[in-house]
Amino acid sequence: MSQDSDNTLVTAASVDSLNLNHRKIAVLTDGYSTPFVAKTAISLLRYRTADVVAVIDQSVEQRNAEALFGVGGQIPVVNGLAELKDVDSLYIGIAPPGGKLPVAWRPIILEALHRGMDVVSGLHDFLTDDEAYRQAAARSGSRLIDVRRNRLKETATAHRFRPGCVRIHTVGHDCSIGKMVTSLETQRGLVSAGHDAAFLATGQTGIMISGQGVPIDCVVADFVSGAAEQLAIANEHHDFLLVEGQGSISHPAFSAVTLGLLHGVAADGLIFCYEAGRTQVKGLDHVDIPAMEDQMAACLALANLRHPCKFIGVAINTRKLDTNEALREIETTQSRLGLPTCDVFRTGADRLVDACLKRRAELYPESLGQ
Repeated sequence: MSQDSDNTLVTAASVDSLNLNHRKIAVLTDGYSTPFVAKTAISLLRYRTADVVAVIDQSVEQRNAEALFGVGGQIPVVNGLAELKDVDSLYIGIAPPGGKLPVAWRPIILEALHRGMDVVSGLHDFLTDDEAYRQAAARSGSRLIDVRRNRLKETATAHRFRPGCVRIHTVGHDCSIGKMVTSLETQRGLVSAGHDAAFLATGQTGIMISGQGVPIDCVVADFVSGAAEQLAIANEHHDFLLVEGQGSISHPAFSAVTLGLLHGVAADGLIFCYEAGRTQVKGLDHVDIPAMEDQMAACLALANLRHPCKFIGVAINTRKLDTNEALREIETTQSRLGLPTCDVFRTGADRLVDACLKRRAELYPESLGQ
């Protein structure tokens, strides 16, 4: 990373850790508080609950995060920064298609900077490209942190990873279906069971949660695999790497990052993720999602071109199903595919944790009992 002379922080190599140790965060979702768009806010509320002071949205009636998003408990939803004290940062809580920063948010961002707050964004519209933001940050000593900004320019080298480092990668049938949370919950389960496991973020929300990673959809095409490979190399001292997936191998817009990740991290095992009931591609409602078995076959064939790989489990997002329907979907899919299957929120990630341990035992029998 480098810091400009005007005290504006610009992320350079996002494989490095970012200083995102904010403990009093206001999350901005004003006018965009829907599961489709505010997934960054929802994940911050779920995984950095203790650090979030409030959500800012003056367009809604709900007064706490639980009522608005179904997560976050009694964290308040407020109309603006004037209602808050001692807040150290403003996090942009949306991930809209195209990554555009809403023009209407400009006064809120400037107010945060005038107050001396850091502003953290994962959008494609970079804060640091805006002269007014840069000047305001320079005056107050605030930092503008563009999580997606990077200078990653290394091609992949087909690195031979350390024996004993098992790389598990989530792939799926579409965007925004739970690949990140599946990786996070599986990593947490492994750690809880006493194993050395790391979560590798490849998107803006995961980086905001973990403080490091690669914004893979903002890396120049030739360097996508190299960036993913470098991220895995930097963490290969761990026994398990849970690599967050992006896009879908069949997505007309985002398949390139999916393939780049598959080859860059040289996965030993894949977890397939899908949302029950979703049949059209997100953002392209006229495009049908291909059959799950076809997508899995494509992922497996492409992964094995780089490194021996197999599917070890399935994670289903059952948010649109009631409890009984969700349990039936899980058991039906497990029987259909012959793979351990769960919803990491509804039923926990234990089956996927066990699948990771089984895969390590297959690859490294000497690790049994460790």
